[in-house]
Amino acid sequence: MAVAAPASAGSALVPVSAPPAPAAHDLALSLVRRLIDGIDDAAVALLAGRRRLVGVAARRKAAAGLPARDPDREGAVRARAQRLGARLGVPEASSGRLLDALIADACDLQGVQGDAPAGDGGDAARYDDRPIPDLHSQFWLRLLPPPWRWRPLLATVPAAARAHSFAALARRALREPLASGLFDPIEGRRVGIAVSDLGLAFVVCVRDRMLRVEVDGASAEAVVCGSAVDLLLLASRREDADTLFFQRRLQLTGDVDLGLTARNLLDQLPWQDVPLGARIVLHRAAGLAADARAAHRGGPSASAR
Repeated sequence: MAVAAPASAGSALVPVSAPPAPAAHDLALSLVRRLIDGIDDAAVALLAGRRRLVGVAARRKAAAGLPARDPDREGAVRARAQRLGARLGVPEASSGRLLDALIADACDLQGVQGDAPAGDGGDAARYDDRPIPDLHSQFWLRLLPPPWRWRPLLATVPAAARAHSFAALARRALREPLASGLFDPIEGRRVGIAVSDLGLAFVVCVRDRMLRVEVDGASAEAVVCGSAVDLLLLASRREDADTLFFQRRLQLTGDVDLGLTARNLLDQLPWQDVPLGARIVLHRAAGLAADARAAHRGGPSASAR
């Protein structure tokens, strides 16, 4: 709708257009940036691990009377990174800058002089001054359809395909704990997972340290039921089971002892044994889902709490 701006004497009214609605592609851009954020988080986590190893190496070099810097070693590290970058389509200049930063960080950690970075840093300074967009905009989050709207679409997917997809994700996330025998206490027991708003139900059973998933909720000995968002918050460890059960956002039916045993085993699950990529995806997806639910309800987002 156009409105007229105030006009001075002798001038005509000039129509002023209302600001255009945000383009639909901005939503896709925000979601892509969310994924980029996840990769950035993984990079920082890997840097933290690298710094710990650098500290160990520094102590070993000091004990052996070796110099803090080893040009041959640094050259080999750069060459290996460039070879890997070439296979993955990363320009040599980009992989070189990354290794420059990592080696400089290692030098700082050991208290030795590193190489001066290339360039005057002007571009980086200008980039840092750019405003960061608000990715938790209530407007955009309300555009994300709530889980129950996906129910008719999911109903068109064959039950066997849904079970196969769920099994593939669960096996990947729990590969190490399964192999270690963490879930041996519930060997052969059938635990159901019901996603109320999506209309999905799975039965999970551990046999011979392998995870088997079926779409047969009626045959489960114990069933955990909750909304897609709450189950995602539980899986990502953004919320603990006790809180969700106390607030009745999760419900346990059937063999309560079996359900509590399964929950305790999941609580004992070493989070670091879950692949880093799966942890990042779960954490980001749970945060986005919780923020979208809060936006639909008119409450504060998970990131704002």
